[in-house]
Amino acid sequence: MGGLKRYLLAGLLAWLPLTITVWVLVWLTGILDGIFAVILRVAQALLPAVAADALGQLREVPGIGVLVMLTVVLLTGVAVTNIFGQWVAGRWDAAMGRIPIVKNIYNSVKQVSDTLFSSSGNAFREAVLVPYPHADSWTIAFVTGKPGGEVAAHLDGEHVSLYVPTTPNPTSGFFLMMPKSAVRPLGMSVDQALKYIISMGVVAPAARASLPQPREADPNRVG
Repeated sequence: MGGLKRYLLAGLLAWLPLTITVWVLVWLTGILDGIFAVILRVAQALLPAVAADALGQLREVPGIGVLVMLTVVLLTGVAVTNIFGQWVAGRWDAAMGRIPIVKNIYNSVKQVSDTLFSSSGNAFREAVLVPYPHADSWTIAFVTGKPGGEVAAHLDGEHVSLYVPTTPNPTSGFFLMMPKSAVRPLGMSVDQALKYIISMGVVAPAARASLPQPREADPNRVG
């Protein structure tokens, strides 16, 4: 029985990465196909019957939704990187900002996405070690910036904003503001830290020759 259990476990470990990868790809494909289907329905409602019937046939083509949506995203990226595209994007943001209820959602999502994915931003650029959920236990967190506005006025001393992901699903987690003195910088990259978290500590990054030494505070970077 011991050998059978070992073989079953080895087989499970061999298939699990592929199974999860396929599941994630199928999930993403379903989302893109769903968005494409909504666009098709809107186009069919606005176009003449002949054109609408032709568009309806596109739904029967496997994977067409993914291909079209990726093409749209790529072309949009090319467009908004030039001066005219940036002007159009600015007018679009201004228009969305005037619509009640919609503006609150749109502006919030845009602010978060711009912070996370901007090449000049500092969000999720550094992994650190923090005491959580109490002083005698430690976990890995990601620096997202520094507290600002009214919140910063109520905090004594220099603080940092942190995202503490859960495991094995790092897309959920906790937002913390902690004194900078309580945060320990790590030499591992963000990718290595994510692997460490997702694997629940099984896939540990290689140890550095020496631990990172404390650095002077930088207004644009923590640690």
